[in-house]
This record gives sequence, structure tokens and C-alpha cells, in this order.
Amino acid sequence: MAESSSWGFHRNFDGNRSVPNGEGERNVRDIEVQTDTKVQGQVPRLCKANLFTLLSLWMELFPKKQASRWENKPLQECGLVVVREHRISGLHCSSDHLHAGQVAVLKHGSRLKGCELYFSRKPCSTCLKMLLNAGAGRICYWPGDAELSLLAHTHTASSVLDAGAGERLRASSRALLGVVLQPLTCTTLQFLEEASLNADFLGRIAADNPSLDTENVYRREYRKNMEDFSQKFLIGDEEQHKMVLSKMGLENFCVEPSLSHLRQHMRNLIRILASVAASVPILLERYGFFANDASESPVSQEVIRHCIIQARLLACRTEDPKVGVGAVIWARGKQSHGDGTGGLYLVGCGYNAYPVGSQYAEFPQMDHRIEESQNRKYRYILHAEQNALTFRSAEIKDEENTMMFVTKCPCDECVPLIGCAGIKQIYTTDLDSNKVKDDISYLRFHKLNHVQKFIWQQKVPVETSAEAALPVANGYIKRRAPEETNSQCNKRLRS
Repeated sequence: MAESSSWGFHRNFDGNRSVPNGEGERNVRDIEVQTDTKVQGQVPRLCKANLFTLLSLWMELFPKKQASRWENKPLQECGLVVVREHRISGLHCSSDHLHAGQVAVLKHGSRLKGCELYFSRKPCSTCLKMLLNAGAGRICYWPGDAELSLLAHTHTASSVLDAGAGERLRASSRALLGVVLQPLTCTTLQFLEEASLNADFLGRIAADNPSLDTENVYRREYRKNMEDFSQKFLIGDEEQHKMVLSKMGLENFCVEPSLSHLRQHMRNLIRILASVAASVPILLERYGFFANDASESPVSQEVIRHCIIQARLLACRTEDPKVGVGAVIWARGKQSHGDGTGGLYLVGCGYNAYPVGSQYAEFPQMDHRIEESQNRKYRYILHAEQNALTFRSAEIKDEENTMMFVTKCPCDECVPLIGCAGIKQIYTTDLDSNKVKDDISYLRFHKLNHVQKFIWQQKVPVETSAEAALPVANGYIKRRAPEETNSQCNKRLRS
């Protein structure tokens, strides 16, 4: 019971988390990675706590159709990640009718027992009592909830009573409630930003437009994301932030140096979110995910991009020192049942890593440039698609539309799995399609049958005259040379 009275969890730089309680401090080893954290040479990557936090923030931004609010009472948008046994089993967001916590209770029920929940906003007392009753083991939330009900001179009597009810629920609960902090190093920030800049989506744009400076495209998108995300998730004024933290029951963060560390940690996470989102720039008038046979996607381009960025965030957990790949599988149920995703539910997600239980650096780390084949990594790393299918949280149903979103073209090792798993559509890039890279090849992807392929590529312009549309070759628009165009025009005139 003593542990339930602590709201903030502080992460020390020695890798242990100190949990203050009435009996003094005890060290708790955080199971943050799939493999041993003590082995030297680990690539700089996101720990699981930060990954789950970023996914909850991103889920808050899930694109929704404009609809009338229930009883004309707008709900606070919120994102939620449900983690069972250190693996993601649910991604949820608020709907017009329900908070994200209520959606999770409807979707998971008593299966929430022992789960960890990561919120982008502090859950209200209504959600909190249901989640505690379901047996949630830990409830974490973003320490910058900017709801108007928490700001000075705007809170109502109802919000004060709700906050008080939340305090009493927390005090009598066996679950751990509060904020998980695991600071990022400069090396991690630099590694993840470079990985975003080198993502295949920007690589496709560069291949199509050799004269275009894609780094400028990325930087412009990054600055816009920083402005938007900072306004939504950060509190710019320190005094106002102190007041909000106090109303949230997080007074221990209001003193220095805790406040500075907290704010810097929050800014760093927003930097990562802005960087990852910039790797798939919003160029919907020019680029998107399209099928070469002109088939219509069952979901909008906004939803596709959102899911692809989920996969890009998962790729930040890779154990591959060079290539990070993420995959996420969603399915559309027959009814939405009040969720905020339009009937979509999570089937599985994964990133490329070594087998569960193995120690990092136990297997080779080298790429195809190393001459000795036995010292290369490719035969040992599990691919993102393989992990997403292996550790799925729901079964793939033939009668439902199941979609896979992956950040890189599937290789020949994964294509048969995707084809036989019951996946209906796949959304990815084809930058490596039809290529062979020594130990890994991408020759079978475009031969994948019975699965619709939606590739990140230039949008084919709508014909406004009798002139033929630009031909598509290998997933992108082939530009005709002026001489070729003139020659074809002359042939038409002569005929």
C-alpha cells in the first residue's frame, strides 16, 4: 500500500528507477528492452516507456471524421496505449461518446488486469474507477495535461470535485499511478533524427526528384510539427506548468531541478515525435499511398499516414544498428462500438530485433559489406512483419478487412507469411523492390498475389484533356523527355 502513495517515478542515469515510498527507496530494474541492457554496444534507441508515451500522444491525434458531439458536450481528446506483459495489446483514442479509458474497458474488460496503461492526458475519475476496478497494474499519464479545467480561474466546482475523487481513488488503490520518466541522451536524439531523415519515404521522393533538396522538405515539416505538437502537448510558461502539476497531484515535480528535468524530457519526446512524423511529409496533393491498378483504399490517406507513423515510432526500438523497421496491423470490425478509430482495432505490431531472451551483441551485428557470411546479422534478426504476426493481440479474421502498415518493402523472407496470414492490404514503400542485397532480396514483393499493395508514390494527375496520363514505372511516375513527347505528337499528326 505504501507504493500507491507515490505519483512520480524518477529515472536515474545509472539505469535503475527509484520509487519513493514510506519505507525508503528501493531500486527496481526496469524491463525496458527485449534483450539485456547491460551489454556494451547497444544501439541508441527508445526505451519502451518512452515509446508507449509517444504512441499515446500520437493516438490522441488520430484523424476522425467531423461529427456532432453527443449532447453537444465536447470531450477532451486523449490517446491510450494498453500494454500486457511488456507488449502492446491495444491502441485507443477518445470518441464522440467515450473517453479513451472507457473505450479500453469496453474493448478489453477484465483482461486489463495487470496491464500497464499509458495516457496522453490524466484520466478522469470516471475512467479511473473503472480501470482500477478492472485490475490495471499501472496507470501512467503525460505530465502536461493542459485541460481548461486545470487552469487558473477557469476550473469549475465539478472539475474540483472530480480531481478530489481522483485523489481518493489513487490513495486507496493498489495500482501505481503517476509519470514514468526515462531521460533521453543526445546520442539517442541524434540517432533517431538521422534515421527519420534517411527513411524510405523521403528516399522515394529523392529518387523521383533528383534536383529536390529533401532535407529541406524534412526540416520544413519538422519545424511545423514542433510548433503544432508543442502547442498541444507542452505548457510554455513554467509558473503555469507548476500550477497544473499541483492540480494533477504532482507537486514533487514543481521544485528544482525536478521541474527543469521534467520539461527537458517532455521537449525531447516532442522532438522525436516531430522528427518521426516529418519522415512521412504531408504532400497529399503530390504523394500518397496508391495502388498501381487504381484501386481505392478502404481507409483515407490521413489514416494511412497516421498508421505508417505508428510503425515508424516502433522502428525506433530496433536492435538493428543500421536499419530500423516497424510494422503495425489493423483490422476493421463490423461495427465501431463507440471507439474513436472508426471501427479499426489493433491486431499486432512489431519491430526488427533478435529473438526474445537473447542478449544484445550475442549475435553478429555486421551488414552485407563484411566478407565473412557467418558474421552478418541478417540470418539472426527477426523482421518487423514476423514479430507483428507472431505477437499479435487478436486473430486475423477472413471476414474482416485486415491491413498491414510497414516502413520498408517486405523482403522475400516475409512475403510468403504476409500472403498466407490473411492480410487484405499492405501499405509500404517499394524503394528496394526487385533488388538483391547479398543476404537479403526483395524480388517477390510485386509477385505477391491476393493482397492489395498500396505504395508510397506520386499521385497520377487527373486527365483534363485527350492527352494520355503519365506512365507509371516501378511505383513512380516516369517523366517523358521533351524529344519523346514531340516525337509522339508528330506521329499522331502524321497518322
